[in-house]
Formats: sequence, C-alpha cells, structure tokens
Amino acid sequence: MICLTLGGRTLESCKASVVKNREYIDICELRVDLLDQKEQKRAKEFPSMVDIPVILTLRRVQDGGKCDLPERARRDILIRALDGDFAYIDLEDDIKKNDVEIKARERGVKIIRSMHDFEKVPDDIFSKIFHLSSRGDVAKIAVKLRSFSDVLTLFRIQEELAGVDKIVIGMGEFGICTRILYKRLGSILTFASDDEVAPGQIPPKALKQLYRADKVDERTAIYGIIGNPVMHSASPVMHNRGFQAINFNAVYVPFLVDNVRSFFSFAEQIKMRGFSVTVPFKVDVLSYLGNITREVKQIGSCNTVVRVPGMWKGINTDYYGFIHPLLKDIEEGRIKSALVIGAGGASKAIVWALRNYGVKVTILNRTLSHAEKIAKLNVCSYDTLDNANKYSGQVDLVVQTTSVGLYPNIEENPVEGFVFTGKEIAYDIIYKPHMTKFLKQAHKAGCCLHFGSEMLLEQGKLQFEAFSGYHYPYWVDSGMSDTQQEQA
Repeated sequence: MICLTLGGRTLESCKASVVKNREYIDICELRVDLLDQKEQKRAKEFPSMVDIPVILTLRRVQDGGKCDLPERARRDILIRALDGDFAYIDLEDDIKKNDVEIKARERGVKIIRSMHDFEKVPDDIFSKIFHLSSRGDVAKIAVKLRSFSDVLTLFRIQEELAGVDKIVIGMGEFGICTRILYKRLGSILTFASDDEVAPGQIPPKALKQLYRADKVDERTAIYGIIGNPVMHSASPVMHNRGFQAINFNAVYVPFLVDNVRSFFSFAEQIKMRGFSVTVPFKVDVLSYLGNITREVKQIGSCNTVVRVPGMWKGINTDYYGFIHPLLKDIEEGRIKSALVIGAGGASKAIVWALRNYGVKVTILNRTLSHAEKIAKLNVCSYDTLDNANKYSGQVDLVVQTTSVGLYPNIEENPVEGFVFTGKEIAYDIIYKPHMTKFLKQAHKAGCCLHFGSEMLLEQGKLQFEAFSGYHYPYWVDSGMSDTQQEQA
C-alpha cells in the first residue's frame, strides 16, 4: 500500500489532499497532532469523509510530532477519535496497555506499535522489531540512516523477520531507496506526502507512476544510479519511463552512497541487475569490476555497471553521450581545439572522446597533477585553472566537466578567469540547472551552447540498452524536455 500522510490543519484540507491524490494512494494517515485544536476534537469524523482506510496518529514531540500535551490529555483525544471508523491506530512502544488500546481492540482497529530513532539505527534493531510485533498487529520502526551501511542493515530485516507484519522506514536521503523498495524490506506500506511531513518522504504520484513502488515484486529487476549527491538526477525519470513503455518489469532507483564497498555488498544482496555511476564514484567502482570494455580501460572511468554471469561488467557511455551533439561541428571543421575544465571521472571520458576525433585539447584543473595524469594518457596539454585567462580567444570549444555550479550551488562558476569572445562553443555537462552560470556568461558573449541534458539523453539511451537489451523507445518522452523547462 501507498499511504498518504496528511499534514493539513483542518479536516477539510486533509480531505482535499486525499481527493487530489486518490488515484495514487491506497490508505492515508491522519496526523491529528498537526490539526488545529478545535479540529482535533472532530477527528472521529474523518474516516467517513474519505473512501479509503485511515490510520489514526497523534504523534508526540519526542517522536517527531507536534503534540506536547500531558499524556492523559493526549489519550482523551485518541479515545474520542476512536468513535470513528479508523482502520489502524499508531501507538508508541513505551505506551503501556491502557484504555486507548482496549477501545481500539473493541472497535476492531488494528494497532501499529511504533518506535522512532532520529539519531541512528539501533544495534538491536531486529529484536526491537520482534518486540514491537508482540505488542501490536503491525511493528513499525523509523530510524535515521547515517551511511549506506545502514541501508544494508535495513534490507537484512526481511531475511531475519520474514513472517512479521511490519513497516520499516529509513529516514533522510540515504533512506529514499527504502521508501521506493519498501516491499523488498517486507513493509506492508510506504508513507508519502506532498509536503514531506516526515524527512525523506516522496510525493505519492512519483511513488505510484514513476517508480511503480506498489508493483515491485521478487521478479522485478532493480537498477539505479549511485552518487553523492544524487537526488538531483533526472535519470530515474528517463529509465523508468522507458521500462514502462516496453512493459519491462524493472525499477530504476536513486541511491545516495558514501562507500562503494557497502553499495556493492547491497547490490549483491538484493541481486541488482545494473546501475549508473555518477560523481564521485566513476573511478572508485573499477576495483569491483570483473570485466571492463575497451573504452573503460582506455578512459580509466566507468559510468555504467551491469551484471554478467559471475561478475560485474563496467561500461562507459559518457564519451558517446558527450560527443554526439558535437559531431557535425567536428566533421565540418568548426571544432579543432578545446579547453576542458576539470580532471575528474567525466573529464577522462570527454578528453578521450575529443582526442579520438582529432581535437587538440588542453585540460585546466585546480590540482595540476590530476590534469597531468589525464593529459599524458591522451597526449594533450594541461595547465592550472589560475591561468584560464591565457586561453581566452584561443580555442573553439570550452567544456565544463566539474560539479561546480550543480544545483543548489547555481551561482558558482569554476572558471571565472576565462573570458568568452563569442566565437566559442560552450558545453556544460551539468544538467541541473539547465542554464548554469558558466553557460549564462557564454550566452551573454554570444556563444553557441550545448547542455548537460543532451549528453544525459544520449548516454542514457546506451545505458538503457545495456540494462534491458532493448533500444530506448523512440515514442517515449524521456523527461529531458520536462526537466529543461523546470530548470530554465
């Protein structure tokens, strides 16, 4: 089930939220602690105002809610509310059996026993869930994830407690994947909201239509993208729309990762089929690959990993995605020289692609040794960013490959010292925002522009083929146009 958490101050506004999201949800949670005081007294009326089951919750401050009433007063509100036809009531683990639980049982309301930890994942999380299940119909545990190894812990819960009705939630950005893949954790539902009532909640429309979270089963192929940051990525839109268009039982999920080793352990555990790799892991993943393509070997970075019998295989689609929009200008002689800003994983693929087409390249980077390493491999020049002004008017193409200017730090430009003359072609591989500060300066000078969304689309098509075995469906909107409009 997909459960909409209601954060409105009135019953009418909560009803409006249910109506708005009705096609995406199966159940809703009335957060009585977020209602105005006079509306709290009317809580019993709400189940009759909507056509889906309702969870009754009056969350205390120490559990992440807004209710700071004495416990007796809080119980009185819950007792009155139970005159309504609620399907579930959420009671915290430390609440002993009392008149609220007795009335809930009499009314046939199922009890969710919950525990929240906003600091960490408890060491004894398995025993805590089992304890919660012994005190209610459903055990619920919501914990703060501080690393990707915490994600690995949550996905082991189903192995340990397969027969327990439970709700398992990883809070924060590391936990986004637990909300999408909730069925793989053995959870009976996942919480969603339009305004992120709890940290990390996803809008119900995205859960239902983009990720099809409620349709994920044991046969669903799991793909994704790893990075840090990663939630800005438009790749989930592109790949999930493609999967749906060809009726491919698969889901593509964003994974915030801080440790590649932990992620590969996770990928083996849930039997992932493949994943995209973005900043800063395009080089780090190489140590975990049993097979790599010629391009990965020559470039020295990998942006696509797929499972092959007995091992992981590394592919690089960045080079083609980058060069594709430039081919006409290269072939017609308008691009003979290029300045590449940055010396990270993406830069390696871009320099290699340009040199493959005979373009003279100079790499500029703050750490000169990093630029030197790529330059020697590709027989090109290198220099420090401090000397960027020396190259103004001297090159045909300027490519920005760093993460500087990436959303939300949209006012940053990695190469302030370079002055555009207007004759250059400017290319920024960042796609959010669509128009970076780097590109704005180039546009102001009259330069021709290329955008990160162009590269993303072309390299993504090759990734899609590597993942699914099918060409990206030509009749499907990949989402790049939507993304561009939102970001412009």
